[in-house]
Amino acid sequence: MNIYPAVDIKGGQCVRLKQGVAEDKTTYFEDPASPAKAFAAAGASWIHVVDLDGAFDGAPKNIEALKRIAGTGLKVEFGGGLRTLADVESVLAAGAARVIIGTRAAYDDAFVADLVKNFGGEKIAVGIDAKDGFVAVRGWVDVTARRATELAGTMAAAGVKTIIYTDIATDGMLKGPNFAALEEMLGATAANVIASGGVSCREDILKIRKLAENYANLDGAIVGKAIYEKRVDLSDLLAIAK
Repeated sequence: MNIYPAVDIKGGQCVRLKQGVAEDKTTYFEDPASPAKAFAAAGASWIHVVDLDGAFDGAPKNIEALKRIAGTGLKVEFGGGLRTLADVESVLAAGAARVIIGTRAAYDDAFVADLVKNFGGEKIAVGIDAKDGFVAVRGWVDVTARRATELAGTMAAAGVKTIIYTDIATDGMLKGPNFAALEEMLGATAANVIASGGVSCREDILKIRKLAENYANLDGAIVGKAIYEKRVDLSDLLAIAK
């Protein structure tokens, strides 16, 4: 099981939002490469990076920060505003190991299938952000009529290897993941699933690891605010995951 420490970038800085609200922002580092170096030193292999400016504006805005983070040696999964083939090419060229398609995946199955054909399913992840079971898009501003579980199944059928599942109600709240929704998602798709949102303590990771014993497609968990608020120790979480 993998632990994905998270870096959210807004205005070139490392920040965290509460439930995706742009105005409810806490800035942790001026340079997003700073926490990335610390994560690498702790033994992490992957880092989860979200370009919040890109998510809200519809095109990636923090490519230079991505390059600095990739320079730490971590494998980077990067998302936020990737809505065109050119966007995906530019992010992969900047050093991302895997790109995350969110908003466009909710509306355009064929686009995702084309990305898989061009770059391979291992390099394409689909971020599914859910509110009350339905897919939320455009930086969580809009909620669609498409169920998160249905989208996950469709994306796996298109060749996508990784689903990043976020329950909006728990994200940034430090109250623990929505385990019932996570288990439903795991049963709905053949793709690997990365759990995101709400991890607040080591016990949450212990529960996720226990769940992984029953679901081989549970790839791991993203941990963000709990690391920055020093509620968990990344080295400890990595040891649990192994």
